[in-house]
Amino acid sequence: MTQGRQPPTAWRALPFVVAAMVSLAVLFTPASGVPSGFPGSDTLVHLAVFAALALTGRRAGLPHGALVTGLVAYAIGSEVLQGLLPIGRSADPRDALADAVGIALGWALARLCAG
Repeated sequence: MTQGRQPPTAWRALPFVVAAMVSLAVLFTPASGVPSGFPGSDTLVHLAVFAALALTGRRAGLPHGALVTGLVAYAIGSEVLQGLLPIGRSADPRDALADAVGIALGWALARLCAG
């Protein structure tokens, strides 16, 4: 690859695809498989997951409006599903808020990395 040339779109999207797959595992692992951590660690994990999704989504060149809309819908939907699915997890509005903060953080980091 020559200097200054962007990698093909599929390669730029790969980190986002990996982040999305990791998010599915993190958000929908049954409670029995979730390691316990210090108080509030779950909220920090939510923040980090959604920051990674926003950062990698921006770096992949996904349309900004669609990315934010999709991530917010995913944040809300994942919380609802955690409460409804028989996986022993519960919906927590604080986690949805952490997801939103993570989206904003990832967005800002992508902007900083872009120059």
